Amino acid sequence: MPELKRIFDIIVSTTGLVGLSTLLILVWLIVKLTSPGPAIFAQTRIGRYERRFTCYKFRTMYAGTPQRATHEVGNDAVTPQGRILRKYKIDELPQLWNVLRGEMSLVGPRPCLPVQKELIAERRRRGVYELRPGITGLAQTQGVDMSDSRHLAERDAAYVRLRSLAVDWQLSGKTVFQAP
Repeated sequence: MPELKRIFDIIVSTTGLVGLSTLLILVWLIVKLTSPGPAIFAQTRIGRYERRFTCYKFRTMYAGTPQRATHEVGNDAVTPQGRILRKYKIDELPQLWNVLRGEMSLVGPRPCLPVQKELIAERRRRGVYELRPGITGLAQTQGVDMSDSRHLAERDAAYVRLRSLAVDWQLSGKTVFQAP
């Protein structure tokens, strides 16, 4: 299954980057023109085998906002355009580049920040780092946020046990078609 999952990731991320290129450029321009700072937000995250990588997203917060987990930053740090990008998950689209590069998968545990030590330890204990992190995952489709490290790691470990192309397809569909 790992080879099929990787092939699926490559096909979908390539198709997504090419097919959505006009939208990606338009969003880049909107972010760039409506808020000072870079349009693409690059942040170090923890990936497979606990290796660090640079995760890309459209910037949804004001430039200069401290680099913390989303749940640790107030809503006042989010730009008006950022609220829309988050609501429709458009801010995540640059992560298709991370998927294409092999740093992430379409589906898997969401990558955390190096400062989230408790979550890292909980995931390590449960073998979650054997997988590539994902743009979406079981925990996200079940409404579990990153503020509850133990519960999140338990859901991530459940995905490790349940993962298959059928489960990935189902979770991808839930992510795309969830009402904002």
